[in-house]
Amino acid sequence: SCSARWHRALSLNVLLQTLFQAYAKFSGAPLKVSVVDNTWRGSRGDVPILTTEDNIVSQPAKILNFLRKQKYNADYELSAKQGADTLAYIALLEEKLLPAVLHTFWVESDNYFTVTKPWFASRIPFPLSLILPGRMSKGALNRIILTRGEPPLYHLREVEAQIYRDAKECLNLLSNRLGTSQFFFGDSPSTLDAYVFGFLAPLYKVRFPKVQLQEHLKQLSNLCRFCDDILNSYFRLSVGDG
Repeated sequence: SCSARWHRALSLNVLLQTLFQAYAKFSGAPLKVSVVDNTWRGSRGDVPILTTEDNIVSQPAKILNFLRKQKYNADYELSAKQGADTLAYIALLEEKLLPAVLHTFWVESDNYFTVTKPWFASRIPFPLSLILPGRMSKGALNRIILTRGEPPLYHLREVEAQIYRDAKECLNLLSNRLGTSQFFFGDSPSTLDAYVFGFLAPLYKVRFPKVQLQEHLKQLSNLCRFCDDILNSYFRLSVGDG
């Protein structure tokens, strides 16, 4: 068996933590979440880390592959086309939705100063609590600018407008793809469901003062039902708790 311990840094890996917790529950992998002991290590980005009795695995794709090799596979019943669709939708999430999610949490000033910074600072030891939240905010902004701040989008305000348009379009595509189904490929959750849940659940549950993307998500009732069903069926506490 794979007796695993999941390490997370208090950083941009919250989405990945939610994603892998969901995947573990879908596939039956016995995963335990632990806060990483060395916050400086986590701040450099070499988390998430999966540890077992015999292995230490880092990087999301390698962790998923390791779990599959240990027979914890949420995609056994998928066809080749569904497997290809999974990869395409994951790429869509990372390109179109992730920048706006990062902006919502880390760059939008009202959200950052009233929700994100206090929450993370309260969970990081002094004096790192004075340093790391600002570093993570700058890292999120730099990532957005590096990936999206190209001609003709020269100004930050234009970049912000575009990433939110892209994110809303992505949410609409996900809603249309899900339709009235319980999960994206029928009655059983798969890797794609874990990815979508990992991106949507924090956005869905956290109470922000600025809720542009959150409001759009909450207008898509099937995606909200999707999040609620997974939270109720697989998680004791909601993502917004604690």
